[in-house]
Amino acid sequence: MEYWHNPRCSKSRQGLALLEENGVAPTVRRYLDDPPSVSELKAMRAALGLPVFAMMRSKDPLFAELGLTKDSDDAELFAAMEAHPKLIERPVLIAGDRAVIGRPTEKLLTLT
Repeated sequence: MEYWHNPRCSKSRQGLALLEENGVAPTVRRYLDDPPSVSELKAMRAALGLPVFAMMRSKDPLFAELGLTKDSDDAELFAAMEAHPKLIERPVLIAGDRAVIGRPTEKLLTLT
């Protein structure tokens, strides 16, 4: 399992603690320091089974500054997440071909 983590985010810290409390020791990827490629983002989207927009922090001011909307095409949204990984909703737990966004954090346990 791989956990996309932002240690500055309280939800991300809570999610990692929850996993550890439940005996799960995922590989931690600090995705702000090691940004995912568009191909990795596409794989995550397929694993999540969600629209690309749902993978994004659309309330972050940068989202609007970049001129993005919920109607932006997928290619534009993927490119924005690759260039600005802080726009990726967090935390994310990936287990093979399945993934979940940990909001609420208890959702992370659905993959364990």
